[in-house]
Amino acid sequence: MVIGIIGENCTGKSTLAAEIQKRLGGEIVTGKDYLRLAKSEAMAAALFKKQMKEALTGETILYVISEPEQVKLLPEGAVRILVRADIDTIKERFKARMRGNLPAPVEQMLERKHGMFDAGAYDYTFDSDRDDSATFCNALAADLHH
Repeated sequence: MVIGIIGENCTGKSTLAAEIQKRLGGEIVTGKDYLRLAKSEAMAAALFKKQMKEALTGETILYVISEPEQVKLLPEGAVRILVRADIDTIKERFKARMRGNLPAPVEQMLERKHGMFDAGAYDYTFDSDRDDSATFCNALAADLHH
């Protein structure tokens, strides 16, 4: 099974991936981690696509995606989860990551990117401001085991 966990920076994708992994198992792959598969980016992407296609009927891969071009690596049949958060939450989380400082250019970048995944097609949506991750993951696990 392949699960794409898709969202902007600091929406809670990694936290959700860890929760899903507790219930379903599998390997968490983040962003461009797949580049370690080969020396060239094109070859690494091709190998990763093949690995994910094989995982549709085998081992679980949880792919944490924060860039639009990475969505294209998901195979047909992958489960797609959009992870969202309010822009103020994203800014606060990013500020904490940057040890309490959120430079204006970074804040502007976050504002520009906010909502960049909203138009995609998703099987599930998780709002880290409003939804409980344990409840979401229990429902997801129940759905996926039917």
